[in-house]
Amino acid sequence: MKTYWPIVLVVVLLAIVPFVTTSNVVLNFLITTLLIALVGQGWNMHAAFFGTAAYTTAILQVQYGINAWLGLFAGIFAGSLVGAVIGVLCFRSGLRGSYFSLVTLAFAEVLRIFSSVTPITGAGVGTLIKLDLRPEAFQFQSRVPFYWIVLTLVALSLVTVRAAENSRFGAYLVAIRENEDAASALGINTFAVKLAAITLSAAITGAAGCFYAQYFLFIDTAIAYGPWISIDALLAPIVGGAGTLFASLLGALVIKALGEATKLLSGDAPGLDLVIYGLVLIAVVGLAPRGVAGVLTALFRRPFRAQPEGDNG
Repeated sequence: MKTYWPIVLVVVLLAIVPFVTTSNVVLNFLITTLLIALVGQGWNMHAAFFGTAAYTTAILQVQYGINAWLGLFAGIFAGSLVGAVIGVLCFRSGLRGSYFSLVTLAFAEVLRIFSSVTPITGAGVGTLIKLDLRPEAFQFQSRVPFYWIVLTLVALSLVTVRAAENSRFGAYLVAIRENEDAASALGINTFAVKLAAITLSAAITGAAGCFYAQYFLFIDTAIAYGPWISIDALLAPIVGGAGTLFASLLGALVIKALGEATKLLSGDAPGLDLVIYGLVLIAVVGLAPRGVAGVLTALFRRPFRAQPEGDNG
């Protein structure tokens, strides 16, 4: 059984950052990095879950005066509900692989078009959440509380992933990933397992969407259902090392640092960050297929490898 101490160690180290520096630049960088890492923990169709949850919490506050904290849980529920509905439609139809990915992208695009013409979402203008710098309104004068909140969400997602790895549910997911037909033949209810997985993934991604809306106090169709969130969320685990616990966190840190460095050197040239992302993805796939985690593991183990007896003099 895999342990939880690496999660505790990483979270504690990250939690003490505000005690070292309260720089808004540093905290904003880390908050957005953790946000990408949180979305990266999800499974496919990130934009649909992210955008639905973000719009839900924003609309409830702006249109109905619902408390932001209640809106957070409502947004997470809405995101997971969308995941469950889409999961039922796709898995009942037997969609897999690239076909499933294409259909999920189509769902996100339908939601984007719908939200761009619906008055309750602000249509093409978007929804602006009223500034109310009180903790009860999920707004703070400092970035430190936001940092701890998103770190808590990431920690909960990591614990959830670790718990799944140690459970029968995780074993079922691995079996389905390796050979769904064989898993079904062995008696695994593949439909129920995949539906639970996509619903859980949608809840995690929805939490990220709600946090984004509260942090930036604005959401529109390009932000909610645009390709940027899916690109970051898909690229982060690949760069970090797909299949490892901290893949999304490591990958998010790398791509966010590259993005900021690119903007600094290029004067925020439009589209250049996507070019950099593409080059990084090609480099990782070609040179380091196990991602940053694989490279770090190899570097860490190398000094501890036993030397051949002939080298002992």
